[in-house]
Amino acid sequence: MRPSRIILGIDPGLGRTGWGVIKAKGIDLMALGFGCISTPANTAVGPRLVELENDLKTLIDKYHPDVLAIEQLLFTNNITTGIAVGAARGVVLLVAERSSIPVVEFTPTQVKLGVTGYGQADKAQVNGMVC
Repeated sequence: MRPSRIILGIDPGLGRTGWGVIKAKGIDLMALGFGCISTPANTAVGPRLVELENDLKTLIDKYHPDVLAIEQLLFTNNITTGIAVGAARGVVLLVAERSSIPVVEFTPTQVKLGVTGYGQADKAQVNGMVC
């Protein structure tokens, strides 16, 4: 029998970073926690990244994840948003590395396929399956 693993999933963003923690034992999954780390929009980028770092460390100290899962960065037409997400993603990867937590990365298509069975699912379909 496989031992259980704690998985911390992160959807990075500068203004909002979504997170969820599950305990996986074989095919059995149990939600341990979820939430959103929010940083104030009227604050400079540096302090927002420090706040994200501190909140991620708190999550890691609370749940002691065995692995961190993160979506690969997808560039869209809005390069400014992409840069901000990239900065937040860098903080997540740095915190994981400093905490000796292995990171696995998934494309948006892989995430949608795993959750809904269809790699081109829209947000409503993903939300429905998660609920």
